[in-house]
Amino acid sequence: MPNPKRQLIGRRSKVAGEAFERWISDACEFYLRNGWAHIEKTPEPFHITGKDRNGVVRGYYEKKGQPDYKGILCDGSGIMFEAKHTDSDRINQNVVTDTQWKNLDIYEKFGAQCYVMVSMGLKKFYRVPWDIWKIMKDLFGHKFMTEKELEPYRLREKQCTILILEGVELKDENTKNRACK
Repeated sequence: MPNPKRQLIGRRSKVAGEAFERWISDACEFYLRNGWAHIEKTPEPFHITGKDRNGVVRGYYEKKGQPDYKGILCDGSGIMFEAKHTDSDRINQNVVTDTQWKNLDIYEKFGAQCYVMVSMGLKKFYRVPWDIWKIMKDLFGHKFMTEKELEPYRLREKQCTILILEGVELKDENTKNRACK
């Protein structure tokens, strides 16, 4: 029998996660307008099962395949990250799916900057480097990160924008002929 309390918690978490992704997408627009990066939300694969008489499409979202965002920084280097929200006092390593893990590893091997963006209660935001996320058991003794462990990766907000790229080092400082301003 379904547990109404768990269903409510699940719905709240889904709505909060969607809000976090909207805020990240707004930040991506900010960075594009300023010529610093072009980062796009990866569309979720949707499987159409049919249409009803009124033309309403029926279907379902397939299992997440890729990390949420990917793009290019103004120095020509790639960037990819997964966005995760929690209302808990910790973020578990296993919230990144096997497929997302594999894709982040591939992009990292090709030289892209890879991260997991974390929202804690839609109040605090963090950008955890992928190479740190992967070894949290070795670093912290457990497969999760607490607010204290996340603190070095805390992101600032300015004028209602999460500064998702603040402090990201460019690989090529000679950007005269590129979009960087």
